[in-house]
Amino acid sequence: MIEMKVFGLALDEESQVPVLILKDSEEKTVLPIWIGAMEAMAISLSLNDVELPRPMTHDLLLNMIHKLDAHVVAVHITELTEGTYYASIEVEVEGGIRHIDSRPSDAIALALRAKAPILVAEEVIEQVANESKEASVVAFSTDDADKWTELLEKYDPNDTKYKM
Repeated sequence: MIEMKVFGLALDEESQVPVLILKDSEEKTVLPIWIGAMEAMAISLSLNDVELPRPMTHDLLLNMIHKLDAHVVAVHITELTEGTYYASIEVEVEGGIRHIDSRPSDAIALALRAKAPILVAEEVIEQVANESKEASVVAFSTDDADKWTELLEKYDPNDTKYKM
């Protein structure tokens, strides 16, 4: 397993789908993961240290883990099959370690909140490297980070229909 960090969020210019960018510590290996808009928002909130008056789903999950006297050890991106990434959340509880199946975006949103490492299987990195040699290059706009920051700056919890 290779430890990676969230480098940032971008928008795929062609599909307008958010892309989570992971990089290793030496910034030699890049792993793009296409995710949903809500998951991107959850990750962006954590990356930008935005605190809301009420817990969002990933905050709730982390609170539950802590109330059960457990903690998040790490998250693992375990495989890539037919364009879909698979992940698990490693949780230490009384009696041992448990691995919980998860979507990578949810696992990473939780890892950011728990300050837990993000580990990627070497096979996944090799597979992405091999596939990217065969595929066209995906272009990301340079102002994607600005778009996410602007979106967060405009976000006001009081503007929503339901209170958080």
